[in-house]
Amino acid sequence: MEELEELFYQVIDHLGGHSKDVQPRVASPQKAESKLEHSSNIEGFSIPLGVSNRHIHLSQNDADQLFGQGYEFQRLKELSQPGQYAMQECLLVAGPRGVLEKVRILGPVRSDSQVELLASDCYKIGVQAPLRLSGDVSGTPGCTLIGPKGSVQLSRGCIVAKRHIHMSPVDAKAYGVVDGQEVSLECPGTRRGILQDVTIRVHESFRLECHLDTEEANALGVSAKHKLKLIK
Repeated sequence: MEELEELFYQVIDHLGGHSKDVQPRVASPQKAESKLEHSSNIEGFSIPLGVSNRHIHLSQNDADQLFGQGYEFQRLKELSQPGQYAMQECLLVAGPRGVLEKVRILGPVRSDSQVELLASDCYKIGVQAPLRLSGDVSGTPGCTLIGPKGSVQLSRGCIVAKRHIHMSPVDAKAYGVVDGQEVSLECPGTRRGILQDVTIRVHESFRLECHLDTEEANALGVSAKHKLKLIK
């Protein structure tokens, strides 16, 4: 029908203008509403929230030592970011003062092992892990990982995850931000508040999502069902 309508107007235009019986064309109400809705979403509470608990990323060499060479890990579930998943397997994480049990392993394997802890975990096991973005492990403290076939003494790799937002290049352009930029986020709810120093992370493989750890989310009373508002 839209093609026929367009052809009709082309014929009328060719004949020298609109007939008095022909009403001028107007933008489709549905399409106009859709554009306004998209603009409103960008400006409002539009960023999905993902809440992360403590977890471990392993290198292949450390995985072999902990579970035995050739061990095949069993996937538990896919995570929100494409290509990331949780394993059924867990490890013990030991520090000078204590031990954390059943710490989940996430895949795929990385070039360096990394342990992402909560701030309270650091106190419990006696490790002073700094606030870092994932992958930035230079100068960080280590710990001991204990698995079913052996243990690994990490010389570095313990961090507390810095709050951040995953974005694709298209998302970054829509929000007017760039990779590495620091922004603030408004959180909804009865314990609402403003989170500052939130780092934008842009990559083609990323899906739009803010990542907070469970302590931050609990303090603000938010969960994965909430959306946050970006404030530049």
